[in-house]
Amino acid sequence: MTRAAGIALAAILVVGLALRLYHLHNPILDHPAWRQGDEAAIARNFLELRNNILYPQTDYNGPPPNYVELELQLVPYAAAQVYRVAGIHEVFARLFVIAFSLGCIPLLFVLGWELYSRRAGLFAAALFAVAPGAVYYGRAIIPESDMLFFSIGALLFWCRFARTRAAADFWLAAAFAALALLAKPPAIVILAPMMALAFVRARDASAGSTQRWAPLALLAITLVPLWLYYGHLHRIAEWHWATGITGLHVIPALLARLSSPAAFIAGLGGMLALLKMLATTILGPALFGLVLVATVTQPRDNRAFERAVFFGAWIGALALYAFVVVNVERVDYYLMPFVPFAVLYAAGGLDYLLRLVAPNGMSRVALTASCVAAFIGIYAGMLEVHPYYTWSRAVFAAANEVRATLPPGTLIVMGHYDPSVLYTIGHRGWEEDPYLWTVADTLSAMRKGARYFVAVEVPRLRANKQLYVFLLGYRRVPVRSGWQVYDLTQRSALKVPTPQLNVLTPQLNVLTPQPKVPTSQRKIQVLH
Repeated sequence: MTRAAGIALAAILVVGLALRLYHLHNPILDHPAWRQGDEAAIARNFLELRNNILYPQTDYNGPPPNYVELELQLVPYAAAQVYRVAGIHEVFARLFVIAFSLGCIPLLFVLGWELYSRRAGLFAAALFAVAPGAVYYGRAIIPESDMLFFSIGALLFWCRFARTRAAADFWLAAAFAALALLAKPPAIVILAPMMALAFVRARDASAGSTQRWAPLALLAITLVPLWLYYGHLHRIAEWHWATGITGLHVIPALLARLSSPAAFIAGLGGMLALLKMLATTILGPALFGLVLVATVTQPRDNRAFERAVFFGAWIGALALYAFVVVNVERVDYYLMPFVPFAVLYAAGGLDYLLRLVAPNGMSRVALTASCVAAFIGIYAGMLEVHPYYTWSRAVFAAANEVRATLPPGTLIVMGHYDPSVLYTIGHRGWEEDPYLWTVADTLSAMRKGARYFVAVEVPRLRANKQLYVFLLGYRRVPVRSGWQVYDLTQRSALKVPTPQLNVLTPQLNVLTPQPKVPTSQRKIQVLH
């Protein structure tokens, strides 16, 4: 690498870091609060309950342990180790996320160089540094950044192995691929371009036996740890998020779409509607436009067929993933696996286009115009994600007031679905919809140690008349926020009739205003 390329890469890293440090100290109530609440709680529970990365625990559904079936919690575990020295500050978790996100930049530079040219590598690094999805989710406490880091590393070392056939490159590719899938299973899409590249190279007359058995060995090394890890979690978990979302949502929706031609076409329409999210908050309008341009400006050299197979398999796997998974879980960060593809493909097309229109280098006027266009593109991308930085100061203040008011370590029932609020309150227990939660549920929680009921959604609690009347029989803890906090260990002076919970009568059936969904399914329906 030349000195100029090194300076350019360093400048790209500085710009990427500056963008990711924006609002670093936000509470975890900013977007996506639900998912960040889970990750932050798992980190704190590694510190306070069990310091074992194979036993992640959330804060809800009663007294611990509450093991959860989620990805390998790399960032929460690393943050917990820092908490032991510096105390619990969520900014440390965000810094680990930022480190993974910034680590993607040099990997993309080298991968872009491997696939196209050194200049294309710089373009890929720069595009990732400023893509709105990569910027925002590159500082949010969710597993997307570590998944992308290991995914890009796996692709890089596999491409090098296909060229060099060096054992070190194979083992690095296998290790990165295994960690990518453990970081988050959607990383499985990278296996498609890796296998496609192996197929192309195996057709070469000079390919030896190593080139032929290596793909099978890679698949085994990559998939076996994933199978063992989720098998372990499934046996111990209280919350089966991975299999629950797959079994209750993804597979039924897929079967429905395959049930008839009309349903399949409707599913394709839903998948195409995801392009709006992809073009705004994930890639941003500028990068999305560059990807479209790159479809007609790819270099036509002796590696054109190899790249076509590589990127074709990759976008095919991404499209299948979008149809099967993101079509159901319609949140934009599920589209983050598209970002490495987009920046590499756009970088290759942009590099070739510049080679055609400016073979002797860009003039000062053209360079200035390009810098202005880049600034406008970055600004437009940041406008797309800027609402995500918003968080409720009223909720934050109310949660901290409850935290300061209640005795430490007591179990609570929080009448609201949101792990980030329960985390901010700083107490473990139950998080439930007060409209669906019943008197029987409350009594069961009390028997398990619940001491307080914290009604965040007071109107929904009042709509559940049976539960509201029941709670009026307990002393209110004074708080200024407007939330209602009931001490379940102290009866109030009010004369409130006690509900008759005789299972032989139909009275239990009217304790909720609508049919109750089983708890294990109720949480999964709210989804991350």
